[in-house]
Amino acid sequence: MGLENLKVLAEGLDHPEGVTVDPTGVLYAGGEAGQIYRVDVRSGGVEQVATTGGFMLGLCADASGLLYCCDVGRKEVVRIDPHTGDVTVYSNGTPDRPMVNPNWPVFDDTGNLYVTDSGSWKQNDGCILRIDAGGKTSLWTAEATGFPNGAALSADGESLFVLESTTPALVRIPIRADGSAGPREVVTNLVGVPDGCAIDTEGRVYVFYYRPDRIDRVSPDGRVEILAEDPEGTLLAAPTNGVWLAPERRRLVVGSLGRWHLTECDFNATGIPLRYPKVEA
Repeated sequence: MGLENLKVLAEGLDHPEGVTVDPTGVLYAGGEAGQIYRVDVRSGGVEQVATTGGFMLGLCADASGLLYCCDVGRKEVVRIDPHTGDVTVYSNGTPDRPMVNPNWPVFDDTGNLYVTDSGSWKQNDGCILRIDAGGKTSLWTAEATGFPNGAALSADGESLFVLESTTPALVRIPIRADGSAGPREVVTNLVGVPDGCAIDTEGRVYVFYYRPDRIDRVSPDGRVEILAEDPEGTLLAAPTNGVWLAPERRRLVVGSLGRWHLTECDFNATGIPLRYPKVEA
């Protein structure tokens, strides 16, 4: 495969890093000045629906279509109503572990929100926090310390896959029956600066790299396959995160932190669905 399977979907965004789709299939992306954009996947039209004044990284949605966004500028997770633009604080960490670099949020079926807090670059002080459906934040695991970044829940909901950018590696953390974190397991070591990930129905993990401008696919046995690489950094420009477009989930939309567009990819695969739990207001 190569760049022939990629095309620009939408332009005019401010260095978008995080992308997600809501329960109705609407695509959203963030910007480096705290913007939230709604994107029309048919026309490529972009509309700014909210702003936090911070710096938007990862985002996801609940059953009501509210967005939960990692704002590294504000050092907190904010909840945004994309229809009104209202912004409220959802969590800024725990009293003993305030957020330093909230990076990527992942919901499970019951409304627990797993948030990677990357910590400081190359300081090995990252962790993963968990915010329950009532809004209580706790430290979930301190084993993934090497700048834990993008994350995705396995199809069976029993594992959290996390990219550690400075290790660099793709790791798996089991979710025990009581909700606690199991021991960190290395799926495969990587190169460069892996940033975000997505999973297909065959259990393969797609890895998006801040550096180099590349997308890999990791099989369940840890084998790494390069799907696309852009030495010019124009079509793939720091492709930090990706999401499968609903309802077919056959196309991946990837953010471009290094430029101003979203890239659409067709890798002849089908993605697993995101979780959209009910969460207390």
